[in-house]
Amino acid sequence: MARNIFSVITTAATTKAAGQLQAVDGRSGGGWWPLIREPFSGAWQRNIAWTRETVLAHFAVYACINRIANDIGNMPWHITEKDGNGIWNPVTIASKSPVLRRPNPYQNDIQFRQWWAMSKLSHGNTYVLLGRDNRDEVVREDILEPHGAQVLVSPNGSVFYLFKTDNLTGIEEDEVAIPAREILHDRMNCLYHPLVGTSPLFACGASAAQGLKMQEDSALFFANGANPGGVLTAPGAISDETAARLQTKWTANYTGANAGKVAVMGDGLKFEPMRMTYADAQLIEQLKFNAEMICSAFGVPPFKIGLGTIPAGMKVSDMELLYYNNALHTPIEEMERCQDDALKLDGTVRRTELDVDTLLRMDPATFADVQIKLVAGALKKPNEGRQALNLGPVTGGNTIYLQQQNYSLEALAARDATNPLAAPTATVTPPAEDGTEEQMKEFMAEITKGLTHV
Repeated sequence: MARNIFSVITTAATTKAAGQLQAVDGRSGGGWWPLIREPFSGAWQRNIAWTRETVLAHFAVYACINRIANDIGNMPWHITEKDGNGIWNPVTIASKSPVLRRPNPYQNDIQFRQWWAMSKLSHGNTYVLLGRDNRDEVVREDILEPHGAQVLVSPNGSVFYLFKTDNLTGIEEDEVAIPAREILHDRMNCLYHPLVGTSPLFACGASAAQGLKMQEDSALFFANGANPGGVLTAPGAISDETAARLQTKWTANYTGANAGKVAVMGDGLKFEPMRMTYADAQLIEQLKFNAEMICSAFGVPPFKIGLGTIPAGMKVSDMELLYYNNALHTPIEEMERCQDDALKLDGTVRRTELDVDTLLRMDPATFADVQIKLVAGALKKPNEGRQALNLGPVTGGNTIYLQQQNYSLEALAARDATNPLAAPTATVTPPAEDGTEEQMKEFMAEITKGLTHV
């Protein structure tokens, strides 16, 4: 039975109300950043400001977050233990392994890791609430809603996290401050405070908002039949009443659903478009540039989200390695350290690992080639290579094999100690003085054996 941690922290909210807990100011009061951000002063009043929800609708932002979260979600957890030879082997620990397989009743392990990564990428922070049993072992993990969360620090330096009601995760109070011991806080890019992470959207939100505005403008343009707006001009002066009547008639008959109809104008009236063409505005180039800036902020190579072309000469393994180094390596390491803390693993004898081999499994040819080379190089047993490919063991497959002509370094050193490449020192006996001509020829051939002519 998981212990209700809120029974031991009810005084924390009272302490905050008394003004003894200070909210951390991470440029946004302890959260992500202000809900409404203005590209320039007064933009909000003109409906130009953007929010987290709007920029998440940009295709490149969605694709980057989706790509990273899905790949991390597909990497299963393992608890590994170091043996006497310094090798890390997967182990099952009855008091710790179950929570990795099923963190909570409403999420499996893949969904849990996906939501963990999405929260961190979109908000800069992931807050995981720990539920413990009577042995103080973690038996449940819930990812809390990061929006509106606040970090609080007491006068003695103790850290608390303030959250509001969340029935899904069991927070029933209107406002509750949870001690740091009961929270896993995985934070990203702490630019302003060590306890407040900053999402990549902080750097690329303006690019996403600009791209969305361009797409919105393009949609309006094509909704108007791809006909630009403009002005009607007359050769002479006209009254305001006439101008209003002409404008009303033009709008009703030749815009919207009627765009593209043939207009018949008299009295020297002319229509002059007043819109920059997409070619002049370089719309396609601008949209691509904005998407590339977003990919740069997330560390995702553009070709991973279908943007642009794959660099010439790159193999699938090269692309995955580039993607792993830029976008996945650090988030994976940070997630593993957080779970080590939750499960009380020291990281030196036991630790939590995510199986990054799943990236190579997306390239089966490279994955199989790696296993073959490891077995041929005597680094793996044949059955270990077969197991990696989900194949059953075979008789004799639990032995390291090498070819017969291979020698150990020790044997080669012992051979070289005898100087086997030295010239032979065999003694040649010359023939007697009355030897035959045939004996003399044999003597000359023997003493010249091995000589090289220059």
